[in-house]
Amino acid sequence: MSDPVLLIETRGAVRLLTLNRPERINAFTPDLLAAIGAALNDATADAAVRAIVITGAGRGFCSGADLVAYAALPAEQRDLGAMLERDYEPVIAKLRACPLPIIAAVNGVAAGAGANFAALADIVLAARSAVFVQAFGKIGLIPDVGGTWLLPRLVGEARAKALCLLGEPLQAETAADWGLIWKTVDDDRLLDEALALAERLASQSSSAIALTKQAFRQSAANSFEQQIALERRLQSEAGRTVDHLEGVAAFSEKRPAPWAARG
Repeated sequence: MSDPVLLIETRGAVRLLTLNRPERINAFTPDLLAAIGAALNDATADAAVRAIVITGAGRGFCSGADLVAYAALPAEQRDLGAMLERDYEPVIAKLRACPLPIIAAVNGVAAGAGANFAALADIVLAARSAVFVQAFGKIGLIPDVGGTWLLPRLVGEARAKALCLLGEPLQAETAADWGLIWKTVDDDRLLDEALALAERLASQSSSAIALTKQAFRQSAANSFEQQIALERRLQSEAGRTVDHLEGVAAFSEKRPAPWAARG
């Protein structure tokens, strides 16, 4: 029996997802993408899970789409746009809509769709040796998995265009300096640091995190005035939660807040 393409572990309130195709640097296949989507659904439905960490097995995070597997498909299934719609976009939508905080722990290379997949996480940690590569042009394609939307917003249009047109590897330290990722950590500390960060997030108010994620998710399409109105509405919702009442009481009494279970 072959190993599963996605390893799933539960560590306390944290769900750890490990892309597990190390022989192909965890390149995406329809099976792997479907497994990620199912795992995100399961984590969201499990009230005991309060944070998610995604990383890669072996020497890299993800090398993008598996072109070998793609080439082996019947000709009628090799429409790249249809493949994006069928296999990638459902996972992208789940990542964006997930109320849980998602941390990408990038080990080694994150290339093409793998780089943009990592950037969809709420917080990206990278090993100091990690590199991000927009390798699409080298195979005659354009950036996908949201890259043309994400990159200009994260690093600015000038840098985004150069990254995509030149396809030069971006070292992790520079990625952090540019704002593509949150920070770098020593290679041998990457997973420990990611899990510790996830545990920290898991110990916070899940309702506040979910509403904050919603506010950021909608901000790109809103004018300033629309975003102010959204903040007002979401703040009203947050103010009616048990977490807010407990948080205020805990602050006044100088004690930890017993955050409500995620429901």
